[in-house]
Amino acid sequence: MKTRKIERTRLVPHTVDGVTEMVLDRETIEVPAPPRDWDHLVRTAVTIGAIVLVTASLAWTTASIGDLLSAVTLAVVAYAAAVAFDASWILCMAVEWLLRYDPERAQVAQRAGRWALAVSMGAVFAHGYLLADTWVIGAVGAVVSALAKGGWSMAMRVHARPLDDRTQQWVAKRRAAVDGQLAMIPIRRELQRGQAMVEAEQHSLTLAGPDRGSADPDQSGQSTDDPDPDPQPAPSGPMTIKDAVRTALDSGIREPNRVLAYVRKVADANAKPDTVSRYIRLAG
Repeated sequence: MKTRKIERTRLVPHTVDGVTEMVLDRETIEVPAPPRDWDHLVRTAVTIGAIVLVTASLAWTTASIGDLLSAVTLAVVAYAAAVAFDASWILCMAVEWLLRYDPERAQVAQRAGRWALAVSMGAVFAHGYLLADTWVIGAVGAVVSALAKGGWSMAMRVHARPLDDRTQQWVAKRRAAVDGQLAMIPIRRELQRGQAMVEAEQHSLTLAGPDRGSADPDQSGQSTDDPDPDPQPAPSGPMTIKDAVRTALDSGIREPNRVLAYVRKVADANAKPDTVSRYIRLAG
């Protein structure tokens, strides 16, 4: 039986001059070596082979189509554009891999990848046919991309973990719930920004109204007991301290004490001044 050596450490008491401390004791032992995982080695070899095929196909297609396009444009531009032919179906296969647990969305990437491969093979065929005036060279050159895509498809099948129908439905529902929560993050931010703009506009119109500076001390909608003539922005629901600070700043409130008062009113009655000041600096 094959064995392998490993080093183990443990804490042991060690006393010097009557003082005991816990120190590390290192010990090298032999343990049975696990059998070689041939499946993992073959899977790794398949993946490396697929990467090599894709790289060779990308180089061949770029060289062929770049040579074809260089007849009508600059060589640098021609070869740069030629990269897009194989890169397009490679990109589609990468998307297909990321969506391997969402078959409906992955089908779009599969169809797009096939069309992109067909276009790439057609361009390589045209280059070979025009260069040698024979369809055999064009066909052989075009098959390189097909072989590369086939090799990568086999590698994806090796790594795939198919789900049964019920598990697939469970994953779809869970993904939909999480995606909905993620989608609400920018939506809430957009609504808060819009609400802040509306409140800021109302605030500016109130200050610029025709009754500003009137000699009548009893103005409509303004309490004589409130020494602060500037209205506070209306709270739009439960807020975090950060959201409340941002709403206050967007509404034209700049004084730290007034921002703190607004935060304690709509978000957290125990908000600390240091926390509010930090958010004010970040927002500024």
